[in-house]
This record gives sequence, structure tokens and C-alpha cells, in this order.
Amino acid sequence: MTTRGWVLFWAMALIWGVPYFFISVAVDELEPAVVVFGRTSLAAAVLVLLAVRAGELRPALAHWRPIVAFAVLEMAVPWILLTTAEQHIASGLAALIISSVPIFGALAAFSLGERAALRPVRLAGIALGIGGVSLLVGNDLSGEGAPPWWSVAFVLVVCVCYATAPFIISRRLADVPSMGVIALSLAIVTVIYLPIAAVSLPDRMPSAGATLSVVALALVCTGLAFVVFFRLIEEIGAARATVITFVNPVFAVALGTVFLDEPFTAAIAIGFVLVISGCWLATRPTGGDAAPVDEAEDTAVART
Repeated sequence: MTTRGWVLFWAMALIWGVPYFFISVAVDELEPAVVVFGRTSLAAAVLVLLAVRAGELRPALAHWRPIVAFAVLEMAVPWILLTTAEQHIASGLAALIISSVPIFGALAAFSLGERAALRPVRLAGIALGIGGVSLLVGNDLSGEGAPPWWSVAFVLVVCVCYATAPFIISRRLADVPSMGVIALSLAIVTVIYLPIAAVSLPDRMPSAGATLSVVALALVCTGLAFVVFFRLIEEIGAARATVITFVNPVFAVALGTVFLDEPFTAAIAIGFVLVISGCWLATRPTGGDAAPVDEAEDTAVART
């Protein structure tokens, strides 16, 4: 990998590792819908301008129907569920569960007709990953002070959304400029959450920490993130870019442990190893494969 590739890779791993921290800080004072609206509106303002300058917005408008579906699966549903869940569960745990997205991606590929997605090695990876997620979830839901079960269920639904949304790109939007797709998607989600956020505004001005967290979510973890991710794919390819899945939870757990006093237990460590090992096995080429069985699996990475 080139020096530029390594710089983009580590930048992307950090950028998609810190959103969980910012969400956790923001939801202490703001309703989830307000956080999602702030995130999408600011990011849309930036990316729409970039897409217009690059001439990529107009081609995307012609494909608005699949883009609406993508926006709902990639942003509207998972972001509100994750933000709501982080009112109750640790940010690091959320990141670790979402790191299992490639496992769900392999299952989605199989359900959509890609029989090669569940060859023996990938089956072993899926089993390991499910075991790791089960350990993480079971450990978090046991004992006193356990969060409500639905908060963890919300994060699992996020995994399903992140795993299936790329199939819309690969099957319906493969020839549409990426920047235009993301910019239009963010604009759509902004419109969806505008009325909800309008009736959920706080009674008083949020603190600087909460405000800056939303700004960082929008400009860094969303706007800049997608720009860097596209550059990373151009530099090293989509398949190699999925390795981010194995790295960004480390940043998320570290931030939660150091700055939010979140626990880091042996069960979390073991669960993380199982999930990452499972992701690696579930997405690696097997037999005569030169690449993952479906392009959508290449982008089924842990993100938020």
C-alpha cells in the first residue's frame, strides 16, 4: 500500500471510530432526532455543494427512487436507532456490535441468491461472529443496571441496515456518481427529520460539548468521512478498504474507556476478537474466488 493509502486508511479508521463517542456526548442533552437532523443537515450542506461543483448531483437526481431506499436503509433508520440506543448502552459496546456488519453482509448476500457467500470458511466466520456478538450482548444484558433489551436490539437492526444498503448501490446505483448519491441521500434524510427535530428542540441552549459533538458528527464523521472513504477505495480498492472494520472499534472503545469511564471487561475483549475473526473469515476469498462474491460485500463495513 502506498503512503497515501496508509494515511487515508488510518484517517478513515479514526473518523469512523469516533462517532460513537460524539453521539454519546450529544444525547446527554439533545433528543436523538435533533442529533440526526443536525448531523445530516450540516453534512448535506457541504456535500451538495461539492456534488454540484463536481457535476455529480444531476445524474443522481435521475435515480431518486433507489436513492430514497438507500437513504432510508443507510442513514434514516440506522442513525436514529443507534443514537437512541446510545442513550442506554456504552458507545464502545455499540461500536463492537456494529463491527459485525460484514457477518450480516455475508448473510444478506446469501439471501439475495449469492450461494458462494456461505462456503465452509465463510460459514465458520459467521458462526464465530455470531458467537462474539452473543457474548457481547449477553454480557451487557446480564446483571444489575443492565440496559433495556431493545437498546441492543436497535444496534442489531443497525447492523442489518448497514449490511443490506450496499446492495442497492451495487445493483441499482453502480453507475451513478458516489458523491451525488451520498449528497442527495443526506438531503433526503434532512427533510425527513426536519419536522421531528422541530418539535424535539431543547428548552435551553445545549452546552458547547454537545453542540460541538453534533458539528463534528456532521462535518468530520459524515461529510469528510464519505469523501475520504471514496478516495480510499480509489487508492486501494473496495475489498481492502473493508479492513477498516477491524480497526475503527479500537478507537471507539478506547475513547469510551478513557473519556466516558465505560468498562472494558474480559468478555468485551473476547467478544471483540471473535467478531473480528469472524468478519475476516466471512469476507475473505475462498477457493477460486479472486474477490468477495458480491461488490456490495466490499462496502459492508462498520460505519456510522
